[in-house]
Amino acid sequence: MQFIEKYLSEATSIISQLNTSHIENAVNLLANVRANNGRLFILGVGGSAANASHAVNDFRKIVGIESYAPTDNVSELTARTNDEGWESVFAKWLEVSRLTAKDMLLILSVGGGNLEKNVSPNLVSALEYAKRIGSKIMGIVGRDGGHTAKVADVAIVIPTPNPDNTTPHAEAFQAVVWHLLVSHPTLKNTQTKWESVR
Repeated sequence: MQFIEKYLSEATSIISQLNTSHIENAVNLLANVRANNGRLFILGVGGSAANASHAVNDFRKIVGIESYAPTDNVSELTARTNDEGWESVFAKWLEVSRLTAKDMLLILSVGGGNLEKNVSPNLVSALEYAKRIGSKIMGIVGRDGGHTAKVADVAIVIPTPNPDNTTPHAEAFQAVVWHLLVSHPTLKNTQTKWESVR
C-alpha cells in the first residue's frame, strides 16, 4: 500500500500546483485558432503519441478544430524515418501539410525535447519549423518543459513531485489537461455522449 498511497499523493500535489493562468492562456489561444479557421497539429512520441491520437479526436469532435497527429499515419512516419531520418519526421510532415501562421502546434511530451541530450530531436525540429512559419505553439510537458517551454506561446508544465515517477505523471496529466481544455465552456461546442443522456 505504501507505493499506492505515495503515488496518489503525488498526483494530488500535481493538481494543486498546475498553473491555472497558463491553462486559461491556452484556452484563449485555441479559441483564436478556431476563430481564424486554423488547424491544430498534435505531436508526441511514445505514450504521448497515443495521447496525441486521443486528443485529436476530442479537439475535432468536441471543440470543432481541424486537428491532426502525424503519428496516426504509421506508413508515412516509418517511411520518413527510414528514408530521411527520425529528427525530421514531424517538420517534413508539417511542411507537406503547408503549416501556416493561423495554425497551432500542441506538443505533448514528458521532457519537451532536448537536443543536448538527444531526446525527442524530432519535436525540436518541428518547433523550430513552426517558429519560422509563425505558428502558435502550446505544450503540455513535464520536467522543466525542455525546448517546448523555451519557445512556446504557452507551456503548461506538469510538476515533478517525485523524479522516479516523471513519465507516468507527465503522460497521465497530459490527458487531465487536454480534457479540461476541451471541456472548457469557451471551447466546448458539442456535448459529450454520457453527459447528454443522464
